[in-house]
Amino acid sequence: MESFPEPARALVATMTAAAAADPSRAVAFQGAPGANSHIAALEAFPNGLPLPCFDFADAIDAVRDGRADCAIIPIENSLHGRVADMHFLLPESGLVITGEHFLGIRYALMGLGPIAGVREAISHPQALGQCRLWLRERGIAPVSYPDTAGAAALVAERGDATLAALAPPGAAALYGLETLASDIADAAHNTTRFVVLARQGHAPVGDGAWMTTLIFEVKNVPAALYKAMGGFATNGVNMTKLESYQRGGSFAATEFYADVEGRPGEAGLDHALEELGFHSKWVRVLGTYRQARKRG
Repeated sequence: MESFPEPARALVATMTAAAAADPSRAVAFQGAPGANSHIAALEAFPNGLPLPCFDFADAIDAVRDGRADCAIIPIENSLHGRVADMHFLLPESGLVITGEHFLGIRYALMGLGPIAGVREAISHPQALGQCRLWLRERGIAPVSYPDTAGAAALVAERGDATLAALAPPGAAALYGLETLASDIADAAHNTTRFVVLARQGHAPVGDGAWMTTLIFEVKNVPAALYKAMGGFATNGVNMTKLESYQRGGSFAATEFYADVEGRPGEAGLDHALEELGFHSKWVRVLGTYRQARKRG
């Protein structure tokens, strides 16, 4: 808790105590109270007890240690792409993806005012990336910080009128700041996708649209990825996301993160996963869950 700026600590302490009293309802999120992840937790779990954590690893640890029933973590944004580190943290967490949530994103610039005197805006790198054109047009320099609402708390703590924060609008009232500009985003579609992580998954039972998330490493041979992907095409399985990333610094073994429509037990997906396994060193399913938003 000491990692949060002083103006946020009382709120963090109150929320942490409430979650500790009923961990079965606790939902861990990264950031200070008022962050987008806090808003997502309230929307996805109206009866939950949001548990603020300073970084993503802390939120994951809260679930693994039993201090929270689940965590809600941002994984990608429609403007700024994937959230850094999540593709490494997810496989290592030992947790299962049990759901997803989409949150429309709009920021406010908040500080001590006036806006004409603001020289720097502090926020999470994702927020700065989503508003980079807006900031550039006004000659405001971006400054990175671990989370959006925490940045607002830091501005309140420093008391410097040349420093403002990009944060969700409600953070201004939480930390006693003035709203200098509102409805900030470089595109109207600005949306963040969150995933819900828990210690155990749930059997995908019932009708509806399902999503399965997996990671895999193809064999280091020519056309390995092309062959691995062939099973999804021939079995009519729609892949909505495929991203590559390097691990271990070898620059030889590429791992992939993928989202596909469907659930294990469906013939088409089962055949596709079987073929993927034949052309890969290993395949691991991170979770199967209901789609919160229809793809396509």
